[in-house]
Amino acid sequence: MKTLNTALALFVAATDAFAAGHGPTPSVEAGNQSVENGVVSADMVVAAENGWMVVHRTDAAMKPGPVVGYAPLRMGDNVDVAAILTEDVASGDMLMLMVHSEAGGIVTGGFEYTLGAVEDGPIRIDGELVMAVITAE
Repeated sequence: MKTLNTALALFVAATDAFAAGHGPTPSVEAGNQSVENGVVSADMVVAAENGWMVVHRTDAAMKPGPVVGYAPLRMGDNVDVAAILTEDVASGDMLMLMVHSEAGGIVTGGFEYTLGAVEDGPIRIDGELVMAVITAE
């Protein structure tokens, strides 16, 4: 339980730091694209700390669904970030490319997030997820 509380405290502290204006403001820029090569890319991802660009399935409800890919991010500007898809994505499927933290996990540099977990969890600014939604072509 202590580990969970520590992870939660780190996540909240990281989120508060973004809100206070420390580090670059996280953002994602991406457009609709073909994913037939098994990769989805963002033109630019800005991260306030080392972390992850995580690809979630989504739909018209715009809720993040299962993770279908991820790529590491360095603090600052990350250009042409490519995530290898871990399952098939069809033309017309909607994908949410989201900035996640590296905080709270056991393994530094290893992606540990699952839906609802605090490990390597999503970054929020003023309560909003940092993400872009695209449609696979």
